[in-house]
Amino acid sequence: MIQINNITKSFPSVTALNNVSLEIQDNAFYGLLGPNGAGKTTLMNLLIGYLQPDKGEVLIGGERLTRDNLSIRKKIGYVPQSIALYDDVSAQANLEIFGSFFEIEKNTLKERINAQLNTVGLYERRKDAVKTYSGGMKRRLNIAASMLHDPVCLLCDEPTVGVDPQSRNAIFDLLEKLNSNGKTIIYTTHYMEEAERLCDRIAIIDSGVIIAEGTLATLLEQLPFDETISIAKNRETTSRLEAFKELGNLIEHDELYEFEPAHGMQLSIFFQQLERHNISYRSIEMRKPTLEALFLHLTGRKLRD
Repeated sequence: MIQINNITKSFPSVTALNNVSLEIQDNAFYGLLGPNGAGKTTLMNLLIGYLQPDKGEVLIGGERLTRDNLSIRKKIGYVPQSIALYDDVSAQANLEIFGSFFEIEKNTLKERINAQLNTVGLYERRKDAVKTYSGGMKRRLNIAASMLHDPVCLLCDEPTVGVDPQSRNAIFDLLEKLNSNGKTIIYTTHYMEEAERLCDRIAIIDSGVIIAEGTLATLLEQLPFDETISIAKNRETTSRLEAFKELGNLIEHDELYEFEPAHGMQLSIFFQQLERHNISYRSIEMRKPTLEALFLHLTGRKLRD
């Protein structure tokens, strides 16, 4: 189990983390969801021992993590946000270089390299220079490099940045398989759909503060409404906005209005308003509550602002 106790970390111009506490169980797929600049990467750098907190501590299996405690740090694998590979050599050579950092016995390292290349689907391309790889292939190779020393916990800092949807799904499948095989995964993202798909527990972080934490279901229970309603922005709906405003909160976006029903409002009343003002049902789309709606509710702004 990983315990993050009252962590504060400041830099000259900003407090990146402010009294953050989290508890992450073994074998969890734990998400850190927040906009860019929220403090996610700073927290990851503390978890690998690269940074030291100004206040607080990190415990892994009850033992305090420090920069000098190498036995604890070897339990952690890290997939950085920026691709960290040597472009001019092969995938196999990259893994040999990274494996050498952990003093793994030669035959054991060879076996693990082959196993990891198979796991990430790159064994057939193992002798090709990394510069010939797609962005998604490089991301998968980074994951393979992070697993060579067989860590108990894998930290993934926005590992799908800049990849196509097919490669993103391949990374999801890979991480879900690692998790099902017993690896604890801590995953940072600013994409709510990634957190919703992958994570069994999620902490929402903003400006260095944890503003909500729990399972997806318990987080969405914090919303004062059961669903949002998307209203097309056109001449018909724009001229009749007052009909919606008296029933809840109306948020204007570039191409649509987002309507949040007032707590306890019966949807039948909303549809009565549509009929009363002669608004077509084709202008309306019902949506389930989302983490983005929760972030907007808690902070007053969208998750990706």
